[in-house]
Amino acid sequence: MIQFCDAGTEIPSSKLLIKSGTVVNAHHQHIADVYVEDGIIVAVNPNIRVGDDVTIIDATGKYVMPGGIDPHTHLDFDVVFTTTVDDFFSGQAAALAGGTTMHIDFVIPLNGSLTAGFEDYEKKAKKSCMDYGFHMVITKWDETVSREMELVVKEKGINSFKFFMAYKGALMINDELLLEGFKKCKSLGALAMVHAENGDAVYEGQKKMIELGITGPEGHALSRPAVLEGEATARAIRLADFVNTPLYVVHVMSIDAMEEIAKARKSGQRIIGEPVASGLALDESWLWHPDFETAAKQVPSLVSMYVMSPPIRKRGHDKALQAALSTGILQLVGTDHCAFNSTQKARGIDDFRKMPNGVNGIEERMHLVWDIMVESGQISVTDYVRLTSTECARIFNIYPRKGAILPGSDADIIILNPNSSFEISAKSHHSRLDTNIYEGRRGKGNIEVTIAGGRVVWENNELKVAPGTGRYIKMPPFSYVFDGVDKKDAIYLNSLQAPVKRPKTSS
Repeated sequence: MIQFCDAGTEIPSSKLLIKSGTVVNAHHQHIADVYVEDGIIVAVNPNIRVGDDVTIIDATGKYVMPGGIDPHTHLDFDVVFTTTVDDFFSGQAAALAGGTTMHIDFVIPLNGSLTAGFEDYEKKAKKSCMDYGFHMVITKWDETVSREMELVVKEKGINSFKFFMAYKGALMINDELLLEGFKKCKSLGALAMVHAENGDAVYEGQKKMIELGITGPEGHALSRPAVLEGEATARAIRLADFVNTPLYVVHVMSIDAMEEIAKARKSGQRIIGEPVASGLALDESWLWHPDFETAAKQVPSLVSMYVMSPPIRKRGHDKALQAALSTGILQLVGTDHCAFNSTQKARGIDDFRKMPNGVNGIEERMHLVWDIMVESGQISVTDYVRLTSTECARIFNIYPRKGAILPGSDADIIILNPNSSFEISAKSHHSRLDTNIYEGRRGKGNIEVTIAGGRVVWENNELKVAPGTGRYIKMPPFSYVFDGVDKKDAIYLNSLQAPVKRPKTSS
């Protein structure tokens, strides 16, 4: 059940006491009470006593953890011919039902202008019902863009910029722009992010598939194989090393890309790798399902609902990404939630190039990571908190306001029952999508309560949200990933032994 309150309606931020749960942070867990007042965690101690005006939630036998932070979403996202079905209200409502209490979306420049793009997304986000932040996409380079980057960092609270190495003719940038962008990011203390696929090669792959008569959704995956993700990841890593700036690789979907990240991290480079829920949970076997033709006739774009970039890979990549997450090669989990319904997807059923790319995940991520990673014994409960919340807060410089159950932190809290179970279905999810790529999936570990900003917004399978109650969270530059960058620069300069002083020759 969903209770959509009217815009401007105040959902009471009452005094709350969460009793006797196992409080879990990224590096520690213990049984304690959590007292919340005015949207802030006031105390975390055993046996807290309170007055009669405090709402008490019994969490005995359950985990009390920081709400999830999704570092990678696309809400109210405009593509050439359509817009995602989830906006900043419906997407966030779905997130809250799944235990995510903050997300970071991507601002697309408007007619090339970063500030105009920011203002556009400010308007889109007015209907927000939970906290959010922004990354900024860079699609071209000139002095105006350079100045605007500085402005949005210093005045608008943006500390990350994304560069697309794919989508030729649209968002893709070349190596020259990538280098200029990396240098500017470094000087501003902003994190450079890349969508790593070789866009020129993908374009050739698409032409090849069309020439071979492979026009359906399988052509999408075949046109952009893992080797092209690996190549672009390696190139971005080497250019970031050349500039000496940290790098964040979004939606790592393949062994090829993951191994490049592992190699760079082993050498001491500051590289962050972000797998997404779909890459951890799924493989491409749906492309070759024997009932594909029947299914496609029943729902013309059923298979196309799985189309995203980089593509969901062959079986084996999923397990390798899980292992990389559990061993620290990859650092946090996003979703790349970019929701297009079956009608929108059907536009490309006979030409995969026309199909809008994107899958769901903002509501499912927290449950999937628990079931896949914790229930299998691959990670601990404290690791779960780190991968779904704390590390994101640290990378984007909002810890410990976010990502922690500590006095002074925002009261963004979930209560997870490890003995309960969940089932995913389009019939019961809270996205506006008419399908769900995880349809029918069941697992252990159910998020029974979500508290956002001190408000109980999800409890007893009821969602109580109001548009306009979410806040924009500014993210300051120079997070911990920049620690030591200046020292590395100094060591490099001292090692040059140049320019060499040579006697001048007479002409």
